Amino acid sequence: MKIRNALAMSTAAVTLAFAGSASAETWTIGITQNNVGVDSYQTTYEKAFIAAADANPNVDAVVLDAGGDVARQIAQMEDLIQQEVDAIIIWPTNGEAVIPAVRKAHKAGIPVVVTNSNIAEQGFDFVASFSGPDNITQGSRSAEIMCDKFKAMGIENEARVVQISGQPGYTTAIERQKGFDDRLPEVCPNVTLVETQPGDWNREKSQKVMEAFLVKYDDIDGVYAGDDNMGVGALNAAKAAGREGIIFVGATNFSVGYEAMERGEYWGSIYQSPVDDAEAALETSIDILNGTEVPFLNYFDTPKITQDNMGDFTKPVF
Repeated sequence: MKIRNALAMSTAAVTLAFAGSASAETWTIGITQNNVGVDSYQTTYEKAFIAAADANPNVDAVVLDAGGDVARQIAQMEDLIQQEVDAIIIWPTNGEAVIPAVRKAHKAGIPVVVTNSNIAEQGFDFVASFSGPDNITQGSRSAEIMCDKFKAMGIENEARVVQISGQPGYTTAIERQKGFDDRLPEVCPNVTLVETQPGDWNREKSQKVMEAFLVKYDDIDGVYAGDDNMGVGALNAAKAAGREGIIFVGATNFSVGYEAMERGEYWGSIYQSPVDDAEAALETSIDILNGTEVPFLNYFDTPKITQDNMGDFTKPVF
């Protein structure tokens, strides 16, 4: 099998030969990722995707990284179309901006699988399947985790919460926020969500966002973050300010979140594996190419994890 990996500074694919040769039955599957270097989840996803493709003798993979740049990702999509790959997997940098490129692939007869974070609904007609987590359900489950903890503390009628969301315009961020915003008043109607600010999936920025929240609000009982990377940034700000008793809940359990849970500093999150994510995207693409019927929304489960049940889960590797 061959893995072709494009450097972030270029949209051209560079061929790297691995052991084994492709047969006449080989499928060429291209993937353009969001931003591999931005966090350990995406780094682990890429490694898992390459490993899964390398293990399949019937797959040649063209592995690209948009580096968080929408224009670069669109150019990569066009490059894959010109290469006449058999299928394209896209981890969108922006759920709306990539739709014209996805439509172009669809018109060229190339099935497109969206991975991890879906594109905007107006592009659904051009997509063969979405493979990834149900981000709205993740946000909802995070709200339930937080509400249950507030009830156990007896503060469900007075608690005040701030939210640190992901990258603006990014479907995962939008959906995780929506799930939390919609579910929290259903399960804890008297809890107040006082403010939401983006942390852009970045720990350092999220720490600064939390520092501003702590200056602005004397009373903060809970923090909901779109992932544990941002949640731990908020935790670090609270620790530095000497603000204790705040309940921190995330929506994707990173190793730093798991470790903070072990220390008793971080209450809960949603367990999600980048390895499962990558392998599911590749398998969905192969199924489509083989003519196997797959659901349009092909979700894998992401259960709740808290200090109470974390012993049932292995520590994340990302």
